[in-house]
Amino acid sequence: MSLTTTPAPFHEKLTYSLLAIGLIMLGIYLGQDIIVPLALAGLIAVLLRPVEAWLTRLGMHKVLAITLAVLLAVVLVSGVAILLSMQLSDFSDEWPKLKRNINEFYRDARRWIRREYSVSYSKQAEYLKNAQTKTLENFQGAETLGVVTGPLATLILIPIYAFLLLYYRTMLLHFMVVLFAEKHKPRVLEVLGEIKAIIQSYMVGLLLETAVVAVLNSVGLLLLNVQYAMLLGIMAAILNLVPYIGGLVATALAVMVTFISHPDAHTLLGVVGVFIAVQFIDNNFLVPLIVGSKVKINALVSIVGVLVGGALAGLSGMFLSIPAIAMMKVVFDRIDGLKPWGILLGDQTPEQANNNLFRLVNKRKPKKKTDEDA
Repeated sequence: MSLTTTPAPFHEKLTYSLLAIGLIMLGIYLGQDIIVPLALAGLIAVLLRPVEAWLTRLGMHKVLAITLAVLLAVVLVSGVAILLSMQLSDFSDEWPKLKRNINEFYRDARRWIRREYSVSYSKQAEYLKNAQTKTLENFQGAETLGVVTGPLATLILIPIYAFLLLYYRTMLLHFMVVLFAEKHKPRVLEVLGEIKAIIQSYMVGLLLETAVVAVLNSVGLLLLNVQYAMLLGIMAAILNLVPYIGGLVATALAVMVTFISHPDAHTLLGVVGVFIAVQFIDNNFLVPLIVGSKVKINALVSIVGVLVGGALAGLSGMFLSIPAIAMMKVVFDRIDGLKPWGILLGDQTPEQANNNLFRLVNKRKPKKKTDEDA
C-alpha cells in the first residue's frame, strides 16, 4: 500500500504566507531598535568587504584591516557631517533676517485668512496658541529623551556591528550553508553570492549617484545665486537616498528655505526647475548607468515597500526597503513555491519576458499528408 501526500490547498498556503508576513512585520516594528542598526551595519559591511580584502592581500592582519576599513567609513561620514554643520552654522548667522521674513509672511497670511475666511485675529491667535500647547505637551513627554538619544545610540552601534559582521563573516556564511540540507548547498551558495553582488552593486552605485546628484543640485542652485546652495544641494542628495519620496521632500524643503531668503517668484520657479531637471537626469541616466540593472524591482512594489518600511522603522526603514526587497526577490526566484512572489516583485511584464500567457498565437491546422509527401 503506497501513501501519497496531497498538496495543501491554495487558501491554506495563502493563510500561512500572510501569517508569516504579519509576524515578520510585527517583529520588525517591535525590534526596530535592534534590527535597523544591524541591517544598516550589514549593508556597510558588504560595502567594506572589498576594502578589507584588499588590505588583507597587502599582508595586513585581519583585525587591523577590518579596523582601518571601518575607520575609513567613519571618517568619510564625519567629513560630510562636518561640511553640513559648517553650512548650518552659516545658515544660523542669518537667523535675524529669516525671522524678520517669517514675521512678514505671518502678517500677510493673517490678513489673507481674515479677508478670505472672515476669521478674526483673536480667533487665529487662539488656534495658534492651542496648536503650540499640544506641540509642547508632545515634546515634554518621557518619550522625547528616547527620540533624541535613539539616533546617537544607533550611530555608535553601527560601526561596532559592521566590525563584528566582517570579523565573523565566514562563521555566518557557514551557518547559512549548514542550516539547509546538503543537497541544497549549491543553491544556497548561489543565492548568497548573488545577494552579496546585488548589495555591493547597489551600495557603490548609490554612493556615486548621491555624489553626482549633490554636485548637480549645488551647481544649479549656485547659478541661481541661491543662499546655502551647498547645504541644500547636499541635503537634497541625501534625502534622494529614500526612493521616490525623498526627492519630493527635498524639493519642498529647498523651496521653503529659498522662499525665506529669496521670496521672488522667478527664483522659486528656478529652484523647482533645477530639482525637476536633476531628478530627470537621475532617473533616466544616473540610475541606469551608475546603480545598474542589478536591482530589478517594479515601481509599484518599490513605492509600497518604501511606505511600509517608513511605517515600520521610520526613515531608516524607507532606506532599507529597496535592498530588502531585492534580497527577497533573489530568494523567491530560486524556491519553487515562492516563484510567483518573485514575479510580483520583478519589473518584467509577461510581454517583456516573452511569455505566451498574454499573446495570441495563430494555430494552424496540420496539413493532411498527400501521396507526394508520403
